[in-house]
Amino acid sequence: MRRRLLILGSTGSIGLQALDVVARSDEFEVVGLSAGRRAAELVAQARSLGVEQIAVADAQAAEVARVEGYAGTVHVGPAGLVELVTGSGAELVLNALVGSAGLGPTVATLGEGIDLALANKESLVVGGELVMQLAQATGARVLPVDSEHSALHQLLAGEPAGTVDRLILTASGGPFRGRSAEELASVSVADALQHPTWTMGGKITIDSATLMNKGLEVIEAHHLFGVPYDRIDVVVHPQSIIHACVQLCDGAMLAHLGHPDMRVPISYALHWPERADVPVAPLDLVQTGSLTFEEPDLEAFPCLRLAAEAARAGGTAPCVLNAANEIAVEAFLGGRIPFTDIATTIAATLDRLPGEPVRSFDTLYEADRAARETAAALLAANR
Repeated sequence: MRRRLLILGSTGSIGLQALDVVARSDEFEVVGLSAGRRAAELVAQARSLGVEQIAVADAQAAEVARVEGYAGTVHVGPAGLVELVTGSGAELVLNALVGSAGLGPTVATLGEGIDLALANKESLVVGGELVMQLAQATGARVLPVDSEHSALHQLLAGEPAGTVDRLILTASGGPFRGRSAEELASVSVADALQHPTWTMGGKITIDSATLMNKGLEVIEAHHLFGVPYDRIDVVVHPQSIIHACVQLCDGAMLAHLGHPDMRVPISYALHWPERADVPVAPLDLVQTGSLTFEEPDLEAFPCLRLAAEAARAGGTAPCVLNAANEIAVEAFLGGRIPFTDIATTIAATLDRLPGEPVRSFDTLYEADRAARETAAALLAANR
């Protein structure tokens, strides 16, 4: 019997690659899809797969779906995403949404006891402790889709408690590796979107350029694997061949290597605990040649430092960090602020909204709202 799969964010980079993985397998029945405002593309996907339920961001996108002649159920907005999760009959949900908008569907999925393939790292950045407690309470599995966390998931399999000394996440360094803070002040949006090794959506590509993405991944790793922050390191590895390493207590280090292709971790999460063929060329070590490593430059890329500080502060601080980053990245992509103002805006927002204890998901939603308003006001005041 095929496993019933729901894909949230099916028109984005991860979603499209997930559909490629699914098309090469006879193990899945896609029972639902969602997108933001690419409603026409979503309808085409739903028709080709015989999907009877979709979700879109707003009423305008829903109208596009109706104009396109979609005859199935169209769920709308954040509540619609939750309705799709709870009403689709899915046995596995791939959450490939971008930003904190992914938290609600993550909570709904785990609350229903449904296994979650998680590509939305913000779910754990914003609500990691509560999210993992919910998964434990319902018995639902959280299977990481980020390449680094997928690598760690594989490296840690079978390692008994107490044998792991450190987790090491690798970063490509993005398009601006080696540039000084002064040089970064004048980079363009087009420059920032030219990632050297990965093909991704706009927001995550900018996060990779600022190294915020790696900071968010450190927080994600902490919650996924229960490792303290002072035992999680970031190393710049420009070739993006090694995705993560694990340092063991006996001095051995395990590394996960492979070509940078997101279909590999997507396939791993969807098929786990089995593996399936993925059309990726095997890694040729001789042809690969040298692998190099560097310390991240926290002066030129302060977002990584800000993420580490928010992580250690705990409470609502990571939520504030994430919300301010989303507002600042949107402003940069819209040409309203220079690249270096992303970090400046995040730092100022964190200064104004110190972390508070998290008592419930409502605490997080309020912190997210306040951080967005604060970051937007800071940007408006600086125009």
